[in-house]
Amino acid sequence: MEHNTYDFGLVGLGVMGRNFILNVADKGFSAFGHDMDDEKVSSLLKEADKAHNINASTQVKTFVDALHLPRKIMLLVPAGKVVDAVIEGLLPYLDVGDIIIDGGNSFFRDTDRRESYLKSKDIHFFGAGVSGGSKGARFGPSIMPGGSKEAYQEVKPIFEAVAAHFNGEACVAYLGPKSAGNYVKMVHNGIEYGLMQLTSEIYDILKKVGGYTNPELHKLFDTWNQGRLQSFLIEITADILNKKDDQGDGYLVDQILDKAKQKGTGKWTSQNAMDLGIPTPSIDIAVSMRELSAFKEERLRANALYPRNKSGSQDKKMLEEWAEAALYFGFVLTYAQGFHQLSEASKEYGYELDMPTVAKIWRAGCIIRAALLEDITDAFEKDKDISHLLLNAGFASKINPTLPAVRNLTAQGINNGIPLPGLSNALTYFDGFTADRLPLNLIQAQRDYFGSHTYERLDRPGIFHTEWED
Repeated sequence: MEHNTYDFGLVGLGVMGRNFILNVADKGFSAFGHDMDDEKVSSLLKEADKAHNINASTQVKTFVDALHLPRKIMLLVPAGKVVDAVIEGLLPYLDVGDIIIDGGNSFFRDTDRRESYLKSKDIHFFGAGVSGGSKGARFGPSIMPGGSKEAYQEVKPIFEAVAAHFNGEACVAYLGPKSAGNYVKMVHNGIEYGLMQLTSEIYDILKKVGGYTNPELHKLFDTWNQGRLQSFLIEITADILNKKDDQGDGYLVDQILDKAKQKGTGKWTSQNAMDLGIPTPSIDIAVSMRELSAFKEERLRANALYPRNKSGSQDKKMLEEWAEAALYFGFVLTYAQGFHQLSEASKEYGYELDMPTVAKIWRAGCIIRAALLEDITDAFEKDKDISHLLLNAGFASKINPTLPAVRNLTAQGINNGIPLPGLSNALTYFDGFTADRLPLNLIQAQRDYFGSHTYERLDRPGIFHTEWED
């Protein structure tokens, strides 16, 4: 094996890593993989075909020496201490100007720390979010890189080749300095949580109030995927609802335990939004519902204590129309909250994010890809100064007709004891954001009463305090 001959290096040959490096090799780049596990190295070499210029090793020095300068090394390893350990293992063999790319779901603060640390050693560090799951990694993900703009030019040809494409445009773009890439990926995942929660709620109310069967639901979601709800999540929901149980009778979805797990990115999105003072209730409640789902035994006991008085079945055609409109409304509101967070974070952290660019690279390859992102891209391109999607006249014309359906469906959930927290939180957020006056004047009066926290007035400038007790 010759030294300094391979275009691209990848550490971590699990499913994602193996698929990504094969994707790189598919596009004509020579690639070298590294993993401490002999089996994973062997698996990669077996899967590669004669057309691939690909190799791999369990030895760090062999791996690093194989890459030409400046080295482009991507890490697809679990977030946290593993990333730091891999970096420390690579450092003794690197040269000035080499580039390390973290492709995992690292917390953005960790990315800032690592970039600063490696900069002191004259090594470039990128945080690059990769979305699309294992299939996306193999055939075209959405990639969200942030870091040194100059260093990005070195990896740009590879990333643009392996990324998903939409209307001929690669779903990858330089997003901004420091941890911009990991931050955008974090919010992407938060939006993903919100969309998944909304989809599950619509499935639930159609099943429990409308009495829909799985075949009927499959057909309905498949139909919706041909219209304005067209998206990856609606598409896979239709597929899931059509899957028979290979270990018993009926459909597999009915036998899956209703306890959802999470890896933390949704929680990070929610926590950081609170730090920034940005309301993201559709994301917050999606995280909370996954946490609530974990208490299965308690839920079973509580269910026996609090019987539900159902309001009866609903006309299926009407329920169907309400559900489609409500899901569209919920999707728009979730994206709107996510983009609002990105906009404010960009100012706070100096990311210089371009919202149309973010929307564009999400149109294909990633989990939250949807036809709706075309409208979002268009809205941001036409109104560069817009701070929130709800302020766009085009979206106002789309949202206004859905509101009666949203309110009717939410009421159906309440009357039948079916939780619709994603939808109801989206509606409450909408009603709050579009209200010309909120009752927070009373809260300010209360704060001033018990804590002398002061208040402002509508009719004159200044800061005021009142002695409320006679």
